Amino acid sequence: MPDPISIRRLYGRAKGHKLRQGQAALVEEMLPQLSVPETGPLDAQTLFGDAEGSGRPLEFEIGFGGGEHLAGQAAMRPDHGFIGCEPFLNGVVGALNHIRDDKLANVRLHMGDALDVLERLPDASLDRLYLLHPDPWPKARHAKRRMVNNGPLDMIAAKLKPGAEFRLGTDDPTYCRWSMMVMNQRRDFVWQAKSAADFLTRPTDWPETRYERKARRQGHEVWYFRYRRI
Repeated sequence: MPDPISIRRLYGRAKGHKLRQGQAALVEEMLPQLSVPETGPLDAQTLFGDAEGSGRPLEFEIGFGGGEHLAGQAAMRPDHGFIGCEPFLNGVVGALNHIRDDKLANVRLHMGDALDVLERLPDASLDRLYLLHPDPWPKARHAKRRMVNNGPLDMIAAKLKPGAEFRLGTDDPTYCRWSMMVMNQRRDFVWQAKSAADFLTRPTDWPETRYERKARRQGHEVWYFRYRRI
């Protein structure tokens, strides 16, 4: 049977409203400077020009939305390197704005499928990986499209260092239940929650996203999951 990762397909739209002139200029001028190389293995040297063996810790965000969380994390740890992947053009523009305004030199972006980039990193190379408010694909027949499935999770587990952290956030009850079911069946991750408050309260080093704010305005609960790679 073919590897489900090798035949994956990126679902969903890539564009929203038409870009304004300044936004288009950002994409044309700034994105090429910050884009992940299109081919070849990836590490801190190829991404950030570090000296070989520099040991810069790397963190990875799948689907960074408007880039608020990615930029917030990068600002907190300027000595780390951050890789953000987002297929939605307007989200990439949002991240570029944050990077420019906050003068961040430690972020690289990919507009497209995160797994295409993740698989090019060395195994056991990431200190953290973030998956925040992914598309829940609520219909049962679309469950295979969810990022929290064993195919993507196998790759995520391979790329995280032992002891590294996988963070998952969602406000969708179906996705919450699905994620708990899938993650509880795995033996390569340990859930860090000690009490209900641990996954009902956003950690102080977890910058709020626009999706989270929208969910709370709509009266939704938000769940914060932290798993350690073992």
